Amino acid sequence: MSETVSGARSDARAESAGPQAPAGPTAAPAGSVAKRPDDPQDGGLPAGGEERRLGSRAPGFIKRSRPLHMTWQFGVLLVGIAVVAAGIAMLALPGPGWVAIFAGFAVLATEFIWAQRALIWARRQAARAAEKALDPKARRRNIILAVVALVLLAAAVGAYLWRYGLTLAPWIPFV
Repeated sequence: MSETVSGARSDARAESAGPQAPAGPTAAPAGSVAKRPDDPQDGGLPAGGEERRLGSRAPGFIKRSRPLHMTWQFGVLLVGIAVVAAGIAMLALPGPGWVAIFAGFAVLATEFIWAQRALIWARRQAARAAEKALDPKARRRNIILAVVALVLLAAAVGAYLWRYGLTLAPWIPFV
């Protein structure tokens, strides 16, 4: 059975039974790909607006052999988890942590529907966050908060310098 990005399902039995009545607003004729009516944008779908089916992107000769396909999926799982783990480590260590985490999920999404859905969700959230960041009211609020934080920081540094001068505190042993 295969799924589409919007969650509509189709399988060989349903397609061979002929056309069926739509089950709801997101239902599509058998063999076609349904669109989500609640998405004003493509929501991170491929260019041109067409939707790809969810599921394995393995080559056909691998999909035809179940043991080979399971081995392929296991290898993709190991590589994806390794890249995600490296990305998590790079959040604390030097390196592009978030880039590696998303790259690991992209590797996992080549074989696993849950990872494909997670990437689609992340793209939609990033688009919403970018839209909010460009909102003039939000930008003005963020600028005001940054200025207030800098003023408070400058006041704290000034108070420290007024109290202790340019020397470090006397309780620090290496001074």
